Amino acid sequence: MTSAFAAGGDTRSLPVPDGLDGMRLDQAVSRLFGLSRTAAAGLIDAGDALVDGAARPNSHKVKAGSWLEVTLPAPPAPPTVVPQAVPGLTVVYADDDIVVVDKPVGVAAHPSPGWTGPTVIGGLAGIGHRISTSGAAERQGVVHRLDVGTTGIMAVAKSERAYTALKRAFKFREVEKRYHAVVQGHPDPLSGTIDAPIDRHPHHDYRWAVVSGGKPSITHYDTIEAFPAASLLDVRLETGRTHQIRVHFSSMRHPCVGDLTYGADPTLSARLGLSRQWLHARSLSFAHPGTGDEVTFVSEYPDDLARALEILRD
Repeated sequence: MTSAFAAGGDTRSLPVPDGLDGMRLDQAVSRLFGLSRTAAAGLIDAGDALVDGAARPNSHKVKAGSWLEVTLPAPPAPPTVVPQAVPGLTVVYADDDIVVVDKPVGVAAHPSPGWTGPTVIGGLAGIGHRISTSGAAERQGVVHRLDVGTTGIMAVAKSERAYTALKRAFKFREVEKRYHAVVQGHPDPLSGTIDAPIDRHPHHDYRWAVVSGGKPSITHYDTIEAFPAASLLDVRLETGRTHQIRVHFSSMRHPCVGDLTYGADPTLSARLGLSRQWLHARSLSFAHPGTGDEVTFVSEYPDDLARALEILRD
């Protein structure tokens, strides 16, 4: 998919692909150019998306072969990394190639448009860690990410060789990522695999969903412990899509406890004292990019998740 930010504010002209025949214009523009639904609608409202040379409403159903002309927005200036103190950010391991951190809740992996809170990259800069210069300026050294509301183990590349090796390892699924999640109810079967494609939610910009034609997404899980209202799962990701665990279990009607964005019961969330999803990056295993040795890093549950488990067990 073409990124709007890669387009540099250019005007793009192309025929509507067969696969988008009958789709709303705002959805088609969103899919073709990697824009959010809101951004696509804004372009159409401004007259920057024409069908066969004419302005059309967002609800217009496009036809395969119609000529689409879209003037994409100029890319925003990339956010800069500002060294900062990040309370709770713990360095688990560091050498010349990598730094592994235990990320607290409320911290983003790297700066991004609209995010003004603390970041892992800013926190590492604040305590003097030099990070690889590979990657986009605002996320140099970042080879994988955790959601702001997800805690646990995260690795960052410090050297160029580490960045290259780890990016390749993640791409070819040579990294074992294990999460622990507490989901509502009891998945059936108790152990299994969810193989369902994920893409942006068709109606909500900030959410993702299981949708036909989305990116292949595979989640393996085993039940560790069952409670009357919920289950503690060990989850292994084969792919790494945005919100993958949250989306997959929500699609099975077993959302992560506390995850109100994806349909969790607010009454249960309040009883457990949770203001975010019960989801923790428990461990990360990979071949060290410098030595080739297999390394594993493990994170204990933070206080809010541990307290919620105690309440479930009582």
